[in-house]
Amino acid sequence: MLITPSVAMMSRPVAGVCGSSIVVTLPGSPKGAKENLEAIIKCLPHACVQAQGGDSRQIHAGGVKKLEKEAGIENNDQASQSSKTVSDVQPHSHTHSHDHAHHSHNHGHGHGHGAPRSHTQGSSNKLNGAVTERHRSSPYPMLSVQEATDIIITNTPCGNIISTAVDENLVGSVLAEDIVAKDPIPAFRASIVDGYAVIHTDGAGVFPVVSVAHAAPGETPFLKPGTIARITTGASLPPGATAVVMVEDTVLKKKTEDGKEELEVEILTNDIVDGENVREVGSDIAKGTVVLKKNDMISAVGGELGMLASLGRATVQIYHRPVVGVLSTGDELVNHNDPRDLRHGEIRDSNRPTLIAAVKSWGYQVVDLGIANDKYVFNGHNIYPRTSANLILKLRPESLEQTLKHALTQADIIITTGGVSMGELDLLKPTIEQSLKGTIHFGRVAMKPGKPTTFATVPSPSSSSSSSASSSSTKQTLIFSLPGNPASATVTFHLFVLPCLRRWSGYHPPNEKLPRALVRVTHDVSLDSRPEYHRARVVVGKGGELEATSTGGQRSSRIGSMATANALLCLPSREEVGDKRTRIPGGDKVEAILIGPLS
Repeated sequence: MLITPSVAMMSRPVAGVCGSSIVVTLPGSPKGAKENLEAIIKCLPHACVQAQGGDSRQIHAGGVKKLEKEAGIENNDQASQSSKTVSDVQPHSHTHSHDHAHHSHNHGHGHGHGAPRSHTQGSSNKLNGAVTERHRSSPYPMLSVQEATDIIITNTPCGNIISTAVDENLVGSVLAEDIVAKDPIPAFRASIVDGYAVIHTDGAGVFPVVSVAHAAPGETPFLKPGTIARITTGASLPPGATAVVMVEDTVLKKKTEDGKEELEVEILTNDIVDGENVREVGSDIAKGTVVLKKNDMISAVGGELGMLASLGRATVQIYHRPVVGVLSTGDELVNHNDPRDLRHGEIRDSNRPTLIAAVKSWGYQVVDLGIANDKYVFNGHNIYPRTSANLILKLRPESLEQTLKHALTQADIIITTGGVSMGELDLLKPTIEQSLKGTIHFGRVAMKPGKPTTFATVPSPSSSSSSSASSSSTKQTLIFSLPGNPASATVTFHLFVLPCLRRWSGYHPPNEKLPRALVRVTHDVSLDSRPEYHRARVVVGKGGELEATSTGGQRSSRIGSMATANALLCLPSREEVGDKRTRIPGGDKVEAILIGPLS
């Protein structure tokens, strides 16, 4: 018995009845089976009723239009054409759209995408899958840098609040409490100059020096009218003194027989006022004043550490900073300090030491995760993938998977480089999704360099040693899979990873991002079809204006372009400029992200 609706739907699958059961034979390919099952699925309830012996005449009363309406099938020329079009483009749609949720995440962007879903679970890009079944184009939507940054910030937790010692290791931390002065500073009336404590109403004249007040514990005798006391900067005024005269406004009139001590000093000025050259109690900080606020950062130059020390704080509450793991991937990599000569095809790993240094320079603890190799295995033996093209080889991702699983127990945030493009050995994305049960929030960014940058979250094992877990019930480890090209890895670290680290550490908008400034380019700068982050050297020029000069060739593999760079020029794409310009002329101003100190 044939199923009645649309013969066109049934032209590829074969359908019939065996006893009272419907039998449908679909094409053998996964793609074909999916397409054809989708085409007939709404017809099957009707067919099953007939197969069970239903009254065909009664069932078909009202005609085909009634049946199709009940089954939710449109039946007009336009709908048929639309259905044909959807069917024709379905494979492409499956490859590129997927109703992605990578934009949503409650950002308020209104992109209309659904929840995050796996992109590597289908017939291609499966771990140990055939090379011939891999994706020929990326299944990840292309996001803007701003969209990608918003997703990262939304998925970044704020670190737990911990108590830590007030010492030099506090630099770079963010306060998790208001700091209140429990005592006034200074706690006593103190001299702000070297000179003589006096009673200001005594005026000018010659006075005996009856005591000495040094900046040391203890009180000096009460100062009576007609006498003065020698005093040093910071020392407490003797009781009874009302002002301090600078030593420059005095003359020594008489000294002891041994010539070592002053007996009489002449005060030359008669314009002394009450409280002159005196630092009053609480004049620096009054008792009860909030001197530092929650979310303030402890810098190496801002005096915050000195303030805490002056208040007698032994400990302070801060947001715990995340532990960062850094991993390189690829069979071609060898450690940079390996003394042997490189074999053909090998390169030295520059990404890992560069990123470790960058993370440490911002005050974060780093775990060196080494190099994870991607191998092929044949008959139980590791071999390089292209040594024998006529062998059937099977991909073995265990090295990468085991390294990442170990990393999850050591770090809150993992940075990897390499393995995120479209090659057969680019295993990071399928490993994250299929082996680690993680969620990839985005896998492509419209930028140069750094297009394949990937951001994911992975459930952390309960054995994680890190103490900076999120407040949610399931702790998530964040994974940044950066491109393998050295310049790309360094640029994307500053654009994406660093704001995440700062956000986790308690920085609040907009302080989690690096500062930006308008700079004048000293030469023409070419524009690309993508927004570009051009490595440059920014200096303070004449009149205090910031001037930027390119560091040279901007090829993403050229780490030399980062060697002297302290800024990334934010260049628009040619399309964004809109006036068919292919370059920014020298003398124009562009926005720059400052990634290092100015010279």
